[in-house]
Amino acid sequence: MSPVSTRTWRNWAGNQTATPRRVTTPTSTDEVSAAVRAAAADGQTVRMPGTGHSFTGAAVAEGVLLRPTGLTEVRSVDTSTGLVTVEAGLPLHALNRTLAEHGLALANMGDIQEQTVAGALQTATHGTGRDAAGLASQVHALELVLADGSVVTCSRDERPDLFDAARAGVGAIGIVTAITWKTVPAFLLQAQEQPMKWDEVLSRVDEFDAANEHFEFYWFPHTEGCLTKRNNRVDGPPRPLSRFKGWLDDEFMSNSLFEVINRVTHAAPALTPSVNQVSARALGARTFTDTSYKVFTSPRTVRFKEQEYAIPREHLVDALREVRSLFDRRDWKISFPIEVRMLPAEDAWLSMAYGRRSAFIAVHVYHRDEHDSYFRGVEDVLTEMGGRPHWGKMHTRDAAYLETVYPRFKDFQAVRDGVDPDRRFANPYTRQVFGD
Repeated sequence: MSPVSTRTWRNWAGNQTATPRRVTTPTSTDEVSAAVRAAAADGQTVRMPGTGHSFTGAAVAEGVLLRPTGLTEVRSVDTSTGLVTVEAGLPLHALNRTLAEHGLALANMGDIQEQTVAGALQTATHGTGRDAAGLASQVHALELVLADGSVVTCSRDERPDLFDAARAGVGAIGIVTAITWKTVPAFLLQAQEQPMKWDEVLSRVDEFDAANEHFEFYWFPHTEGCLTKRNNRVDGPPRPLSRFKGWLDDEFMSNSLFEVINRVTHAAPALTPSVNQVSARALGARTFTDTSYKVFTSPRTVRFKEQEYAIPREHLVDALREVRSLFDRRDWKISFPIEVRMLPAEDAWLSMAYGRRSAFIAVHVYHRDEHDSYFRGVEDVLTEMGGRPHWGKMHTRDAAYLETVYPRFKDFQAVRDGVDPDRRFANPYTRQVFGD
């Protein structure tokens, strides 16, 4: 384990900070166990954040912060079963490359691959899919260090209640030290991206959802413009974007130029509707075929703050119309598009899609912009529809509300009481969302 040090920790968006009492970098599960025991002896809480891509305080460590960078080993790859065991601190992009080298892949994932595997899992990162669910549904087994320092494994067959609680446990059940993924044979995705008007997208959203393995769209506020994305498996051959086209679209337009746009609209918010109109008109169609993770993910260098809610799928169109109507009644000037995704029902107790097919509505603002009025207004609409906030994205909900929208919430609390009665893994955020 590395020498003890203390320094201020900050998340990716810059809206969460912490100055833990100790910071260490364990390099094995045994060292994590020892760190937890040492924290208990000192009466300290302990957390192991990922790369800080959560916008909530999920990763904040008040007592002992364990860096994940010493836990990046690929322990085993079984191509015959698709079971792949990796340590908690391995970044998703490294997992994706390793899987590809062995002819394997995750069946579905979100659009950012900078997170650690444990950090992405613990906040129930999901992506979009008609049949393939989020990361919590692709886990075969977990290795955990519990509050007493013991090391346990859990799966659907071994300690299933612990498994169902810990898969999306926000670090409150134990410290995940290794994950065994249930992967699938590697596959190609054909991406079809097409600009479309708001009314057409909403009138055809059920059609697009049913006809495509992965469908999502973005609406540009203050405009009629949307960008639809349809991703489906194909046999090949691969037809990736050219290096120049990929740089132009995904590096320059979506990041470098978008950063400039947001700096302009931050300085002069009144320009936002006009700028969005230009951006929406500039959208172009493109089709390409590539390795699945290269289609699922995109680079994101423009820093932002985000809120995301999952609602019952059948409420999606009504929710979007109500959110859009708020723009007519509020003085919002929003430069970031609103993202809409879908997911099948999941069985991890605190998955946002637990027990119901779900639609996800995500709203963003530039990291320097005010977010409170916008996020609160959208949150009010979505909580009226039984919305569940993403554990890693900004919201104001507490345990009293969350108990009403998660059928297994009390079961989660019971498991937590059993394995961490002294709240060794607590922080201000877990106290908010799970109660003391």
